[in-house]
Amino acid sequence: MDRIDRALVKYLQENARYSLKQLSEKVFLSSPAVAARIEKLQREGIITGFHADIDLEKIDYHIVAFINVEMSPKDKPAFILFIKDEPSVLECNIVSGSYTMLIKAAFQSTVDMDRFISKVQRYGSTETHIVFSTPIPARTIMLQDEISEEETEEK
Repeated sequence: MDRIDRALVKYLQENARYSLKQLSEKVFLSSPAVAARIEKLQREGIITGFHADIDLEKIDYHIVAFINVEMSPKDKPAFILFIKDEPSVLECNIVSGSYTMLIKAAFQSTVDMDRFISKVQRYGSTETHIVFSTPIPARTIMLQDEISEEETEEK
């Protein structure tokens, strides 16, 4: 990735709905050149998709929880097949430490959360953390070139 690719990734993380015209103005290339670069970034797997950020509370998902799951290594393949189709799951990670998996999930009620956790417990023991607030929401990655430019500007 060169400086222009990094800039495109930065701008698309900021707002995936920027038009090609807007992006071309930001990186000083033609719209067709920007489109070609974005297609290349997608082919290379650097850009994996474009998503809308949703306010979960406004669609009645008032409970967000992180659920640690401890399970036997032999149960992981079946668990992964199960968890990928669960609609409440926002994210599932294989982690190091005392637990095997870390799940981020959203629920409309504690009853829904309890039902989900009961299903998960077929694979192993759980520990659940309910989110009260999120002072720093999910954010984009700052690419190395951006850090260098910001540090340079501060000096």
